[in-house]
Amino acid sequence: MAKLKAIALNATLKPSGGESSSTDRMLDLIAISMQDLDVTTERIRLADLNIKPGVLSDEGEGDEWPDVRRKILDADILVVGTPIWMGQPSSVAKRALERMDAFLEETDKQGRMVSYGRVAAVAVVGNEDGAHHVSAELYQALNDVGFTIAANAVAYWVGEAMGSTNFVDLAKAPKVVKTAVDMLARNTVHLAKLMKENPYPAETK
Repeated sequence: MAKLKAIALNATLKPSGGESSSTDRMLDLIAISMQDLDVTTERIRLADLNIKPGVLSDEGEGDEWPDVRRKILDADILVVGTPIWMGQPSSVAKRALERMDAFLEETDKQGRMVSYGRVAAVAVVGNEDGAHHVSAELYQALNDVGFTIAANAVAYWVGEAMGSTNFVDLAKAPKVVKTAVDMLARNTVHLAKLMKENPYPAETK
């Protein structure tokens, strides 16, 4: 079997070159765990790109989403990483999901959504409650647009409410987080291999 590829979308609100991102740190852990399972991961920091609002795969001149879309569809695994803001996924994460809404109308030659056969996982970090709510929103949205989700396909860390310590500030990731990351990677890669060998059936007329 060909080596599996993952694409990780970092939906932090921080562009590159500024403050370090807790979302990046969580995605680092997931990438390392997947690398141990012979999966290569490419990462995209969405805040660095001009991703226009809309629900089409290409929103015209200057829109940088089409290249992101291509990389998502070229990969076997999609990992969406987001901070918690106001108890919800970041606006950057929501924009990416809105753009993937186009998959609902895009099908392959067998009538299946172009996203079918790909497996998704979620990473969440924050200094407030809401990790389960955020992962639930992302799970539902990703499933709506054709991705398959493995058991326990979320890893998260939530600090003290209104505290000043971020995940990126920790000297060492807590053991419980590392356990969740390894489970996410193991189950997601396992499911991606199964999906690659046994794709969803074609649409019947």
